[in-house]
Amino acid sequence: MKVPEAWTLLRVFIGESDRYHGKPLYEQIVMKAREMDLAGATVIRGFLGFGAHSRIHSAKLLALSDDLPIVVEIVDVQEKIDQLLPFLDETVEEGLITMEKASVLTYRHKGDRHSSPPPGQS
Repeated sequence: MKVPEAWTLLRVFIGESDRYHGKPLYEQIVMKAREMDLAGATVIRGFLGFGAHSRIHSAKLLALSDDLPIVVEIVDVQEKIDQLLPFLDETVEEGLITMEKASVLTYRHKGDRHSSPPPGQS
């Protein structure tokens, strides 16, 4: 069953060593999204990448990096994503933030029989 609502996918590209108030920035972003009751967030750790400085970050054994690429993906309706943007503007000092429309085919947890609408909607 398709969820009829238009959703938004937000991606935050940062480094593993980025911090906010002494804690990993990726963790702080996910906790803020959860606090704001957004539909979902996932942290993906890359093993190779580069950003604005063109410096390679790699997980190769001979070139261990303590600053591997991190992507935080957050999905919800545009209005709720928009509420998170001031927090990201404050906390992401270096990185890239992208946003795109997303078609959500299913949004449910293990106990659901049918797809559910976005949080706060029926």
